[in-house]
Amino acid sequence: MISEEIFRAYDIRGVYGRDLTEKVAERIGKALASYVDEEGGTMLVGKDVRHSSKPLASALVEGMLSGGLNVEDIGTVTTPLLNFTSVHYGKTGGVMVTASHNPPEWNGFKIWLKTGFISMGSGMEDLRDLVIRGRFKEAPRGELRKNRDVILDYERYVAEHICMERNLRIVVDPGNGSCSVLTPGIFEKVGVDVIAINAEPDGSFPAHPPEPSEETLADVKQLILEKKADFGVGFDGDGDRAVFVDDKGRIISGTSIFTLLAEEYLKKNRGAPVVYEVSCSMMIEEIIRAYGGKPVLSRVGHTFITEKMLEENAVFGGETSGHFYFKEIYGFDDAIYACLKVAEILSKRKEKISEIIDSQRMYPRIPGEKYPCPEEIKFQVVEELSREFREMGYKILTIDGVKVIEDNGWFLIRASNTQPLIRLTVEAKDEESLNSLKVFAEKKILEKIEELGKKRELSYGKSQ
Repeated sequence: MISEEIFRAYDIRGVYGRDLTEKVAERIGKALASYVDEEGGTMLVGKDVRHSSKPLASALVEGMLSGGLNVEDIGTVTTPLLNFTSVHYGKTGGVMVTASHNPPEWNGFKIWLKTGFISMGSGMEDLRDLVIRGRFKEAPRGELRKNRDVILDYERYVAEHICMERNLRIVVDPGNGSCSVLTPGIFEKVGVDVIAINAEPDGSFPAHPPEPSEETLADVKQLILEKKADFGVGFDGDGDRAVFVDDKGRIISGTSIFTLLAEEYLKKNRGAPVVYEVSCSMMIEEIIRAYGGKPVLSRVGHTFITEKMLEENAVFGGETSGHFYFKEIYGFDDAIYACLKVAEILSKRKEKISEIIDSQRMYPRIPGEKYPCPEEIKFQVVEELSREFREMGYKILTIDGVKVIEDNGWFLIRASNTQPLIRLTVEAKDEESLNSLKVFAEKKILEKIEELGKKRELSYGKSQ
């Protein structure tokens, strides 16, 4: 029995040996071959460092081959490298075997096609139905080849797009994840003095969980101060998210890095579009406009932002969570490339990164309050609150959850795509407005969860 729960908003993900087995992986491969149905097409397959990635990748490849797809196995890589390579080589698409920042026992598949990422609303439902029904097309067996040159090709391409004007010292922590296969090599190629820790690929993630955070970056902070480094960075398990630390050992917000990069790109591309998502700071839109750019609003998530990047021919895009997207690498997010771009910018300036960050204007912000909410009603909570705010006369955006906008600030209420939670983000021009918005939004969320929860209990009781 295959659980439908492994088919998520942006990828396929579950616990290895329980939700995700080799048999399930092979079936997904066969379903993907039926879904793609491109004669003569070739799909790339890459994997992260997890111990389960090798057997799952092998089973997936077998399913794809038996379904008639040609497959190019590119080995252990980062998700950005797989996405980049699939477009750079003109392939049909690619599948990355990874569970990103999830714990070691998890795994999954991120799927990119020339038409875009497979996600809910963009093919995931069709792929899920094919997997569950098990009705696959008959086709001559596909061909398999291995390509281990992709890392060198990627490093060469990246090196051509990074121009360092002075030497910098950077502390890098790939956390034993996929970025370990590129560290320290790619940094040395572009002329960066790199201090790399936890840079041996190890799917058990012995140093710390594969998600950069205040806690997991403690060693990076210490080394920056000891070695007088210019900045540091931690990468997540599959290399699409970066969290930066300044020369004083302080975590830098995603908003500050977004601003630094957006300014640089718009200086060279005045009037160009820049993509940002609904939870981004008001400062982001202000900066884009100040530098003559075109702000393009998107839903949260790589699926939607990459789509907007390509649709708008945007030069840059970002999320507050630490995902940064670049036109020159085909609109994809890439943590290592973002790190090198920040290094390039600093090499051209006299200020330290801490001085640049401290000079930026920041609005007071509550980045992500969480409220437990039953899975069955979480989207209904947001839907009903959207209607009520509209009826109350508030200015709202419903591109992703509901965002209520006032003169002094805003709040965003979203249902988590992966957990039984409602998330609240609040930003305002002053602390008083921030607290007022938070109290109002929190009250509405809790009241609605309670109201719908009671209705569900009553309905369930009557049905018994």
